[in-house]
Amino acid sequence: MVLAIISIAAAVGRWRGHSLPDGISGAAHVIDGDSLRVGGHEIRLQGIDAPEGRQECTRDGAPWPCGREAARRLRAIVGRGQVSCQARKRDQHQRVLAVCTVDGRDINRQMVAEGWAVSYGAYRAEEEAARRARRGIWSGAFDRPRDWRARHMSR
Repeated sequence: MVLAIISIAAAVGRWRGHSLPDGISGAAHVIDGDSLRVGGHEIRLQGIDAPEGRQECTRDGAPWPCGREAARRLRAIVGRGQVSCQARKRDQHQRVLAVCTVDGRDINRQMVAEGWAVSYGAYRAEEEAARRARRGIWSGAFDRPRDWRARHMSR
């Protein structure tokens, strides 16, 4: 009987650990160009993929730290504002996938529209406009972040 109660309690604890928070809001700490920490939760901005922190792109034939620049831009967008995130699901690393806003602006959309992230299942029109205008990473050559990760982070 005691073992059954312990097993049920453990299962409930695991299930609750994977559940989604109702609402997440507060000051944001930027981790990289598509991830931040808000209210004790690690958030991955859903529908976008930004260059990794160590990723470099090329512009006019010279390398430049596009990953660090994407994180800098996200930091500027969230500023000191109150970030609100609507959790959608969890990713394979158990981070919360969310669409976040600050001052009523969709942060995910803005990162793609300004060319600091590529579309990853959403925001395709914004990516196309950024590419045509050569904004952000589209101002030169780059590897899509998932391709860069496949080559550099599996080592």
